[in-house]
Amino acid sequence: MTVDVDVETLLGGAREIAREAGEAILEVYHGAEDPGVTTKSDDSPLTRADLESHRVIAAGLARLTPEIPVLSEEGADAPYEDRRDWGRFWLVDPLDGTKEFIRRNGEFTVNIALIEGGAPVLGVVHVPVLARTLSGAVGLGAWRHDGDGEPGTIAAAGTGGETLVVAASRSHPGPHLEAFLAALPEHRLLSMGSSLKLCLVAEGQTDLYPRLGPTMEWDTAAAHAVVSAAGGRVLGFDGHPLRYNKEDLHNPFFIVLSKRRVPWREAYAAARST
Repeated sequence: MTVDVDVETLLGGAREIAREAGEAILEVYHGAEDPGVTTKSDDSPLTRADLESHRVIAAGLARLTPEIPVLSEEGADAPYEDRRDWGRFWLVDPLDGTKEFIRRNGEFTVNIALIEGGAPVLGVVHVPVLARTLSGAVGLGAWRHDGDGEPGTIAAAGTGGETLVVAASRSHPGPHLEAFLAALPEHRLLSMGSSLKLCLVAEGQTDLYPRLGPTMEWDTAAAHAVVSAAGGRVLGFDGHPLRYNKEDLHNPFFIVLSKRRVPWREAYAAARST
């Protein structure tokens, strides 16, 4: 990474901003007032917590790196004509897993990523309800912080068991995923919401996470960076890493892989035939 300031400084700053945003989210989550659920133009939900988190993150990143632009799910639209020349920018999802937030199951995150040359090079995923933060930078490593405890190193080594463990979406099942899973060797599912599914691979709790449903770039960028820093891979089913700052901000279908060898190409071929 060719950032102009120390990578550890950027990572530490992004972690602190994510935690501050998490506190703002929890005020709404645990508050007596209605969270103010509305529906955006794409039919996805929006709450007061999304907007409060965005406000905290935008202000924090402006202090940390005023020269680096920010693209946030809840920010003003940045036309491709303006952002296509961004060599470096922050990509933010202030509250990933809004549906999980509304269901009050705790499986929602704050996602902050630094993108360079179309690739996520630094990422922070904060889980407000657990006071847990997963973070990493490519070439530096990946860590998990629980509350105020000492950080522990994480690695996408796979589970090591005879039976594969597959991360699966709690909110987005579908026939393509069912066909993909049916073509895998013996396995069990571990369902989770938000970007936590990618983090399960980064921590070695699952062996892979196939996503055969719609996502946006801000949904994956921070956890993608953590997976990469932990030694895993996030690939489109063409075998190439996901790219960021495309004209169309939708991701293709993708798979998150640990270091364990898995016949994912064969499983995807079965899914495509459905």
